[in-house]
Amino acid sequence: MRFLTSAGSAAAYLLPLISAQKVISLAGDAWTLSNPSLNISVPAHLPSQAHLDLYANQVIGNPYYGLNDFNLRWVAWNNWTYTSAPISGLSSNATSTWLQFDGLDTFTSISFCGQHVASTNNQFRQYWFDVSSILSACGSEADRVLAINFGSAPNIANAIAAEPGQETWPYGVQQVYEFPNRWFIRKEQSDFGWDWGPAFAPAGPWKPAYVVQLDVEEPVHIRNSVVDIYRQGQLNNLPPDQTKPWVVNASLDYFGSLPEGATLKYTLMDLDNNTVMSGGMSSVNCTDATVTGETTVPDGSVDLWWPSQLGAQTLYYMTIDLVATTNVTLASVTKRLGFRTIVLNESPISDAQLAQGIAPGNNWHFEINGHEFYAKGSNFIPPDAFWPRVTVEKMNQLFDSVVDGNQNMLRVWASGAYSPDFLYDLADEKGILLWSEFEFGDALYPVNPEFLDNVFQEADYNVRRVNHHPSLALWAGGNELENLELILVNNSAPEELPRYMTEYETLFLDTLLPAVFGNSHSISYTPSSTSNGWLSLNFSNPIPIVERYYNLTPGSVYGETDFYNYDPSVLYNDTAFPIGRFSNEFGYHSMPSLQSWRTQVSEADLHFNSSTVLLRDHHNPSGGLNTSNYANSSTGQAQMTEAVELWYPIPNKTDSFSAWCHATQIFQADLYVSEIEFYRRGSGLPNRQLGSLYWQLEDIWVAPTWAGIEYDGRWKVLHYAAKDIYEHVIIAPYYNLATGNLSVWVTSDLWDAATGTATFTWYDWSGSKLPINATSSVDFSIGAINSTQVLQTFTTDILKDYDLTNVVMHMTVEAQGSLPNDNTTRIFRHDNWFHPTALKDAQLVDPALQLSYSNSTKNFTVTATSGVAAWVWLDYPSGSVLNFDSNAFWLAPNGTREIGYTVKSDSTNGAWIDGVTVESLYNQTLST
Repeated sequence: MRFLTSAGSAAAYLLPLISAQKVISLAGDAWTLSNPSLNISVPAHLPSQAHLDLYANQVIGNPYYGLNDFNLRWVAWNNWTYTSAPISGLSSNATSTWLQFDGLDTFTSISFCGQHVASTNNQFRQYWFDVSSILSACGSEADRVLAINFGSAPNIANAIAAEPGQETWPYGVQQVYEFPNRWFIRKEQSDFGWDWGPAFAPAGPWKPAYVVQLDVEEPVHIRNSVVDIYRQGQLNNLPPDQTKPWVVNASLDYFGSLPEGATLKYTLMDLDNNTVMSGGMSSVNCTDATVTGETTVPDGSVDLWWPSQLGAQTLYYMTIDLVATTNVTLASVTKRLGFRTIVLNESPISDAQLAQGIAPGNNWHFEINGHEFYAKGSNFIPPDAFWPRVTVEKMNQLFDSVVDGNQNMLRVWASGAYSPDFLYDLADEKGILLWSEFEFGDALYPVNPEFLDNVFQEADYNVRRVNHHPSLALWAGGNELENLELILVNNSAPEELPRYMTEYETLFLDTLLPAVFGNSHSISYTPSSTSNGWLSLNFSNPIPIVERYYNLTPGSVYGETDFYNYDPSVLYNDTAFPIGRFSNEFGYHSMPSLQSWRTQVSEADLHFNSSTVLLRDHHNPSGGLNTSNYANSSTGQAQMTEAVELWYPIPNKTDSFSAWCHATQIFQADLYVSEIEFYRRGSGLPNRQLGSLYWQLEDIWVAPTWAGIEYDGRWKVLHYAAKDIYEHVIIAPYYNLATGNLSVWVTSDLWDAATGTATFTWYDWSGSKLPINATSSVDFSIGAINSTQVLQTFTTDILKDYDLTNVVMHMTVEAQGSLPNDNTTRIFRHDNWFHPTALKDAQLVDPALQLSYSNSTKNFTVTATSGVAAWVWLDYPSGSVLNFDSNAFWLAPNGTREIGYTVKSDSTNGAWIDGVTVESLYNQTLST
């Protein structure tokens, strides 16, 4: 026996190790991609997709360059065949031979030795086929060729939609992007376009494939498995008893012939290969497809796994052996896992909570190992339109930026693809919780039996595949279903709402919920992001969840919220933001940096409102760019223009495209900061708000989007600003422009009380301190995961004798406290700024920024030698990707900040340091 891994850095990274018989990986370059009608035949790779192999052979240009999003549509409208070289090394003595495909995108007809094997129609399923009889009838080794014909997904989706009697939906319900009818097929929905990404609808063998041969001594092959770790007596969606022992349930999915009487053994080891426990599993049950058993681990015998900033990420290896009655090991699986409970608590607000001042209604927050915590993070979208080129290195860099940005949770957005194992492995290591979703979004879906069976097989496979990862935080049925799709039905055809609610529940409760609850006691499930949560949860019913929908009681608070408002006057307007228990999506788009634009767009097209820039902006009110109406693409540009012109000094759009791009990023960051401040303050208000995940973490390409990290890993202003406002203890102003009501609050996400001092200093923009009659400092104490007000005043009183365009307040907080699971007393510092008028009206002065670099400390130093410096920005040239320890900050008069950095990649051999520049909103740039 030997351990099976997959070719390719991403596929091989910490895969569950499976000992097998004779497994021939089909990964590699021994493939051909062809389309006879187009007279195309080129060398190809597996895993891959047609666009990638055509690009590698110079049949097409870079799919991401210029307007190739539109120019290459012909690739998606055609069929493509991947044909292997003759497969060598196959044994004639095997008792059976199988083909295993871990991912085929999407519609295929498979042949082996010239004989039809099967057809497939789901990108997200694992397929396995017995080809023993085909192989035995095959001629010479030269005939042992595998061919996979991939049909055009857009064509097939349209054909399904045109079938007689096919389901239709009321007008305006289905969100159409570049290609229509995506909801009829089980393919990555964003492949058909989205308002932040391109539409390539790729096809190909996007995951590894194998030939597996079995024999008498080793007659089975483990194709998939699940390990479920939970507290004894635990039920999904309910907080468990943290004193109970752990239950470890393992189930192995196999094909082949299992000998009678087989059993399971296990070994639990730490990462130093020290055995923690071992033995036989109890309650072993064998079927013709699975073997299941369990064991218990006493409470306290293993260390807990915690998310980033909340404790250590302790991991273990567990090996599960499938053993014959002769004590011979037939097969084994090794998985790296952790011990933790993670629960989405949606239970009714208790009497004890009411006594604390929490508003009635239902909870909606996460609990890790029995502890409430504040979830800080963002939304993760597909990192590339072509998954085969998503590498471990790229994701490691991205996830480092997540942790560096003080985030502990990512919502893995529905309508992309299920995350590969290596992505969960990285999240396990770094302590990033992954709120994961099934691949349904912004549409209603068919409910015919064939579709539902296909979906269940997809969900069952993926739930089992990733359940052992401690980073897995939640399964959600899909994106914007209850809060958008059902509302659109009610708006368009209210008389049909009962029918579509029934269909919605058929898919997202009757089909997907059993795939989760039938495989895991450890993971919560919610049918939709966003929703008002469940109305009741009763495990004596076949389907335990009854959704609340709009059965709401006035004065009560339910569920989680999302928020988008493209009227830029919403900035600083707290009354516009929704009040809920959790915020899972909110945002505004911005332009990428000039450095990133240059990697995918020609220099001639990089100017304000160029046609190429407009057409790469896929945001418009109807939810995407329809290729028949390119003019709609100006909407996103108009919204960003309006925002900058309303709030900031306007860069010269003709002379400085780069400055214009940067200005849109400042508005984006400003808006997100104000909203995150608002949500975090809610942790100490009656709505007891315990999470904010902004839209979105990263880019899928270079274009105007909601991302905080650009395609190559470069941080926008947003990611730096979010890092700052996600610090453990923050101070923030809240201002009502109409009334002049100004308050300042300190917010803490620490698990224990903290004490400290808040200070307030008023300046004019030139840097002179102002003798404003207001509080200068306040001592405070703050409870666990809480907020406290440290200033309450009215600008109509304290600033009545001042020009509001020439007043700015600097506020700071210094607090003593300790991190979760760490009793060490620490000092937490944060500062913030308040200006009562828009910065476009402020009497900004040149802060005369000075920038220096120390070869000894390897740090930069920035000093404001005159006046207040707003939105100080260190920029660096192309050829490297790095992040500064802080950026996009403000400096007080004569203020100095020393700044370190982390290099993620560098092709300049360190020369980038000489190209670092600094600027502020005043817009003067200095080089080092």
